[in-house]
Amino acid sequence: MDIPRFHLAFPVRDLGEARAFYGGLLGCPEGRSSDAWVDFDFHGHQIVAHLAPGEAGRGSTSPVDGHDVPVRHFGLLMDLPAWEALAARLKAAGTDFVIEPHIRFAGEPGEQATMFLLDPSGNALEFKAFADDAMVFAR
Repeated sequence: MDIPRFHLAFPVRDLGEARAFYGGLLGCPEGRSSDAWVDFDFHGHQIVAHLAPGEAGRGSTSPVDGHDVPVRHFGLLMDLPAWEALAARLKAAGTDFVIEPHIRFAGEPGEQATMFLLDPSGNALEFKAFADDAMVFAR
């Protein structure tokens, strides 16, 4: 099945920080850029960091399975080995997690490994993995 790629534009306070975080820490190759924005290949999806210091930052949270989840966030659904490798790399880099890597909804439909972190501009990212891909939209 051919899955369409998404495009997401988001504000950052500093393009150098964005390059170090998305390109360096997360390993996303850089695409086109200007003095005002940078494209990144986010595992086949196009994300664009736009220089907009006044727009960047953490917002509201919502309770989910005992944690305060940042309402405005984006991220990836990964396979479990890739998620585990990313969690280990982020921990080794001393990442300050908003929500530490853990299993959410344990034993329920939709059980998933998840973690939340902020980029240097305060944008929230979630990375998650399902042991059973059929559970992604389970009710």
